[in-house]
Amino acid sequence: MRVALLSYRSKPHCGGQGVYVRHLSRELVALGHDVEVFSGQPYPVLDPGVRLTRVPSLDLYREPDPFRVPRPGEFRDLVDVEEFLTMCAAGFPEPKTFSTRVARLLRQRLDDFDVVHDNQTLGYGMLDIERAGLPLVTTLHHPITFDRRVDLAAATTLRRRLTLRRWYGFLRMQGKVARRARRILTPSHSSARDIAADFGVDPDRIQVVPLGVDDLFVPPTGPRVPGRILAMASADAPIKGVATLLEAFAKLRTERDCELLLVTRPQPGGPTERLIERLSIGDAVRFVHDVTDAELVGLMGSAELACVPSLYEGFSLPTAELMACETPLVVSRAGAIPEVVGPDGQCADLVEPGNVDELRRAVAALLDDPARRARMGRAGRERVRERFSWRAVARATAAAYEKAVERSTHADR
Repeated sequence: MRVALLSYRSKPHCGGQGVYVRHLSRELVALGHDVEVFSGQPYPVLDPGVRLTRVPSLDLYREPDPFRVPRPGEFRDLVDVEEFLTMCAAGFPEPKTFSTRVARLLRQRLDDFDVVHDNQTLGYGMLDIERAGLPLVTTLHHPITFDRRVDLAAATTLRRRLTLRRWYGFLRMQGKVARRARRILTPSHSSARDIAADFGVDPDRIQVVPLGVDDLFVPPTGPRVPGRILAMASADAPIKGVATLLEAFAKLRTERDCELLLVTRPQPGGPTERLIERLSIGDAVRFVHDVTDAELVGLMGSAELACVPSLYEGFSLPTAELMACETPLVVSRAGAIPEVVGPDGQCADLVEPGNVDELRRAVAALLDDPARRARMGRAGRERVRERFSWRAVARATAAAYEKAVERSTHADR
């Protein structure tokens, strides 16, 4: 089958969209399918056999100069103008403008593909693609309505709340497109329930396909660093629960010698850096970002335990990757995380999201029990081996493609 896989941004190594695009496309090709990825910046890292068509935007949020003002010569058309003006009005334009650009490209190549797979763009252009005659399958990792609720709850000023409401304005569009989508894939039953509730999608149109873990995530061959705690956050945002972890870690530091490794890029001068300074734990907290896959596996395997303190996750791929590295876990009982780790205490200890004292106690108890950490690590790796395979993801996704093509064929008769 000839597949056009669309992703409005595909940040490699850190961020679920880029990881999903890379591993799914590789396994689809291994199954004999022809895959071409269409992506805006940041572009994905892809494996041999997968083609990439770059769909350039103005890249207004790139590092190290996010919210930049483009030079006049960078504007190519009215879509670029819309993108810039939406940003200036505090909105987030990328899903809409990417969908417009990629729909324009695909209308010129209708005979090149059997099916189109949208990776959480949910822009109006996706409806144009289906109207042009290409069957469409949509992956919705989780409804961003949860991110909006958490961010609004954390906002301390009226101006900040108004800005956030404007930023999340794209959700109105995503809800409309989701309700018209014929087939939505999502990685957890938790996300499926939330998509139905928040976006009003018919549950019969939603199919749960858990994510996979790449074979490169393996247990360490050397000793773990005593007292090292690791956490990963694809974004420095309230929904990732980093503030709860920092508060708990600050209390742990008064009791024992330990260090915290955060795999994320903090906002310069942002809430996370300010909290670290207020708690006086800067000497024991280290940030790591822009790492290779091999470096990431090494970091995961270097910690005595890892924390996933998120307030919500649609799946939490880092949780499954840490389990594959036999790293014991303390995680939030939030979103799909309990689905990933399974029964409490076997592969991870579950705590109430946002509860600083409960998180501190769970981490301290696990640090003091090396035998239990070892059992938990082995159980986690076994669960990943049994349940989370990218090849299985690709097979289920390809089956969804076939159904979408079949429905489209019947509809045309």
